[in-house]
Amino acid sequence: MKYNLITFLCLLTVMLSACSGTRIATMRKSKMEQLELGMSKTKVVNILGSSYSISQKEVNANDTIEVISYRNVPFDDEFYLFRFKNSKLEKWHREFQPIYKAAQP
Repeated sequence: MKYNLITFLCLLTVMLSACSGTRIATMRKSKMEQLELGMSKTKVVNILGSSYSISQKEVNANDTIEVISYRNVPFDDEFYLFRFKNSKLEKWHREFQPIYKAAQP
């Protein structure tokens, strides 16, 4: 009886963890739908979280340009880039990291 309970709990854990990737991706979609052009960088970070990387920062005579990047967890090859001009969201887009395979001799 004890082994049946342990087996059941292990199986339940595996099944629930298999569904977690879908849940995370759905949560990201709902967050993305809250974004609007012209939003402040602070508001975007409040919606998406602070786990971003700075991909570009440029200051010229009149403007400050900053591009931040978020990975779409659990999909490591997918990420989003957000471009801010003077701390206002100007545009964003999704990119996929290319997958390279070693050449066969």
